[in-house]
Amino acid sequence: MLKYLYADQLEDYPKLRDTMFRDRADQFRDRLEWDVSVDDEGHERDEYDDLNPLYVIWQRADGTHGGSMRFLPTAEACMVNDHFLDLTDGVRIESPLIWECTRFCLARGAAPSVAAALMLAGGEILEGFGIRHLVGVFDARMVRIYRRIGASPTVLGSSGQGRNAISVGLWEFSRDAQAKVAEQAGISVELSRMWFEQAFGTIDAPLALTA
Repeated sequence: MLKYLYADQLEDYPKLRDTMFRDRADQFRDRLEWDVSVDDEGHERDEYDDLNPLYVIWQRADGTHGGSMRFLPTAEACMVNDHFLDLTDGVRIESPLIWECTRFCLARGAAPSVAAALMLAGGEILEGFGIRHLVGVFDARMVRIYRRIGASPTVLGSSGQGRNAISVGLWEFSRDAQAKVAEQAGISVELSRMWFEQAFGTIDAPLALTA
């Protein structure tokens, strides 16, 4: 199932928290060989995890992490503005109606449907919080994943070639895209909305844009 948790709520889910940060270390340090920081507990964390971001986490039946993403408002500190201005020709992306999505992580052995479920949750955040766009930096391996699940972004800028390419993309919400991603995830739109409302309550109007 999909869980929506702010960083200060993770202590209530220690198994989910610990396996998420360890799976991030496994993916970003061990498999992708990124230069990331891993602590003595095997957790991959950075300074943006200290800003009380919102996490979307696919929780397996045993309570462990199956996949996750991290969200922060671009009106505050975020990776795309702090580290990737070269991809936007120096233009900062700052708006209360645009949130950044980072640390897209899949646990080893995760089914392809988990990636689609996470993107479906991104759509719930767009709709539920009244956000117009999500922005994120992604590498070449993600292009195929986004295309397969029907959630390809509008590319704002790129650098590098082939497998070394890095891009910044912009996503927006549409009912058609939501239906396609839900089909790929094997999750009904109604169930996806129920999980969101379990976290934030019934949505009659957009939620306050806070994190």
